[in-house]
Amino acid sequence: MKLLADENMPYVQELFGDWAEIITSPGRDMTPEQLIDVDVLLVRSITQVNHALLAKANRLRFVGTATIGCDHIDTELLRERGIAFASAPGCNKVAVGDYVLAALLKVAAHKHWQLKDKTLAVVGVGNTGSQVVQRAKALGMRVLQCDPFKALSCPMTSAINPPTDFVDLGQALTADIVSFHVPITQDGAHPTWHLLGASQISALNADQVLINACRGEVWDNAALLARQLSKEPLTLVMDVWEREPNVLAPLVSHVLLATPHIAGYSLEGKARGTFALYQALAEHAQLVRAHSLEQLLPAPAITRVELAASVAVTQNVSVDQSVYQSVDQALLARLVALVYDIERDDAAFRVALGQPGFFDRLRKLYPERRELASLSVVLGASKRGSAQLQALGFSC
Repeated sequence: MKLLADENMPYVQELFGDWAEIITSPGRDMTPEQLIDVDVLLVRSITQVNHALLAKANRLRFVGTATIGCDHIDTELLRERGIAFASAPGCNKVAVGDYVLAALLKVAAHKHWQLKDKTLAVVGVGNTGSQVVQRAKALGMRVLQCDPFKALSCPMTSAINPPTDFVDLGQALTADIVSFHVPITQDGAHPTWHLLGASQISALNADQVLINACRGEVWDNAALLARQLSKEPLTLVMDVWEREPNVLAPLVSHVLLATPHIAGYSLEGKARGTFALYQALAEHAQLVRAHSLEQLLPAPAITRVELAASVAVTQNVSVDQSVYQSVDQALLARLVALVYDIERDDAAFRVALGQPGFFDRLRKLYPERRELASLSVVLGASKRGSAQLQALGFSC
């Protein structure tokens, strides 16, 4: 086989090299000519797989995207041409959960908040949103969930009323912090393009915090800039931007944390995405698999940390009607930073902003980042705080 893959996908040679001649290319710059005589195409979210790209794809029989979302893939076109398709749902959900947790702790330090006293609304409660719900509850936060599709499928709390933690968008936008985790859609009953539009932005309270780690077009960036230039700016965390890679540069200086669409860019998450496509192609083409996911990942730089008993636990938090012991918020921030330093990503973004091709270059050269589960936290014989730390993503 001949296989064309996004150059930012890890472990392609290791996994597919036994089966195929492999060619890699920048995902945003793939051309129809590159697909001549190609059997397999592997992409990430920045490649638009459509009529234009497939115009000269004379042999293509399998397309895979190492992402959760599929809005960049014309799946109907693939069906019409009899081309098999696979995605990687859930591959980077843990990484996005880590990213939002790191962002929440940075926001709390910036605003001098105790997160257990705050309300978080999660808009979109799929793979990534569910991870954020879990982390926020482990922090002791009150969590509101906004997802009309999930709300319909949940058991009713009574014959009349829906589950009390599911709310509509208007209610979600009253929370102290609102985190968005939806796909980008422009039609249907619940389109998400400019879900946060000018009217919603102007109505928000100046103390509120917004986080976007899904798709840039979910927020009206021009309307956000207008709000940030007003006397009552919001606190923003932005991993995604409208019209990527062409960031609305004047907005960046008014954002607390700015990153180049890397929330899901853990080494584990990227490896899971590639491995999911390896499994899918093996099944489709009836090929023998010779590799495992565990074989791919190197040992992390820091594998174990021991907390002193005197500082490990300072308070109790209530989670889903149960109470468990909680690690101090400042200590949690230090633990997270041992594995993932979100401020480093923010600093790199600001330094590179405005340079030609900076957005894609940051993604291509993104340093190795591990998930929180790669760090084992030793708590001593009492194991106080272990339930919280595990819910936050650490190993204990």
